[in-house]
Amino acid sequence: MPATAPAPIASQTLSAAHFLVEIDGIATIAFTEVSGLEAAIQTVDIRNGSDPGFRIDPGERRYSNVMLRRGMTADTALWNWMKQGIAADVQRRSVSIILLDENRQPVVRWNLSHAWPCSYSMSPLNANGNDLAIESLEICFENLDRV
Repeated sequence: MPATAPAPIASQTLSAAHFLVEIDGIATIAFTEVSGLEAAIQTVDIRNGSDPGFRIDPGERRYSNVMLRRGMTADTALWNWMKQGIAADVQRRSVSIILLDENRQPVVRWNLSHAWPCSYSMSPLNANGNDLAIESLEICFENLDRV
């Protein structure tokens, strides 16, 4: 009987080096970097009449745009998704960012709802260097859930 690795303990610190990105309608893509996964609640200061103090209430929720980076390939799926938005045909999709353990098993998943690309960029091309060509896709979205 093969030995299996124990399930991660809830308090175990996970490595940021092993992850996958799934984009609905596009195959699972190996990205080299994901950044900007943030959620915040704006605050609203409420003053009551002549009281010199104030109360702080929650305001609008805000999500930062997520930046996805990967080595350039001949695959045009990400560019085609961006091109739809440029042509005023924004295609909102579900996006999942999945953190894996050292055995490449899913441990944490962040689901981005109604996501669409709002920016696409390429790294500089330089004939005097030997750097990899990197494409970046910035994703904006309406809701974030960690499951």
